[in-house]
Amino acid sequence: MIGIFDSGLGGMTVTRAIEQLCPGYPLLYFGDLIHTPYGPKSSEALTEYAIRNTEFLIAQGASLIVIACNSAASIAGNVLREKFSCPIIDVIEPAVNQAIVSSTNGTIGVIGTQATIKSDVYPQKILAKRPHYRVHSQACPLLVPLVEEGWLNRRETKTITKKYLQPLRCKQVDTLILGCTHYPMLKHVIRPRIGKRVKIIDSSTETALFLKNFLDKNPEIAKGLSSQKVTNRFFVSDLPAPTQSLAQSIFGRPVHLEKVHA
Repeated sequence: MIGIFDSGLGGMTVTRAIEQLCPGYPLLYFGDLIHTPYGPKSSEALTEYAIRNTEFLIAQGASLIVIACNSAASIAGNVLREKFSCPIIDVIEPAVNQAIVSSTNGTIGVIGTQATIKSDVYPQKILAKRPHYRVHSQACPLLVPLVEEGWLNRRETKTITKKYLQPLRCKQVDTLILGCTHYPMLKHVIRPRIGKRVKIIDSSTETALFLKNFLDKNPEIAKGLSSQKVTNRFFVSDLPAPTQSLAQSIFGRPVHLEKVHA
């Protein structure tokens, strides 16, 4: 089974993409809603959550982990790889790779949580591969709570998004990395406010494609992940009011959420 975790429901965008691009594998999802958002949390707290989330998914039968959270990946990704023997894939590397090949003027923008932006992980990885590129980062701490609240089309959300994106527009970025898996749900808000010519890198899609390529190159791992019966399960550590409807909107169908104490 493939285990996927995030601080909330944003990682469901990754799960949905994996479901579509990597059919035939049972998926286990865990959304740590009781601790969301991860962005303002300390590195110590994020590492603790990431380890606990991974242990929970492995206990449920996962043998490959996808960190569908930029905040957790940027802070705890290497810790998880050292601690656990199973393959661990995160959302950062696939987005970096696609942004590099998509940019024509070498000016890339990154939006993410405070933890992701503070980690400087995107500029470091991009500049390690393309030293002459320019990377401009913008923390957007209010966007995750707005998404989790289901405020996807509210005027307040549009106003706040515009304010966050304005500095990147001034830098004339030609590529924008959505450095949080919640942000694809706001793509319809982000697109007109960053500019129609700017290429938007959706880490959920890129991660699913990266995973597909990984499984194609590692058939023995792929065989171990598959089963005759594909049954996806969705776990959450809390179940606030908007959660069920938001999950349904992501998948386009009813989704059964199981509340657990991970």
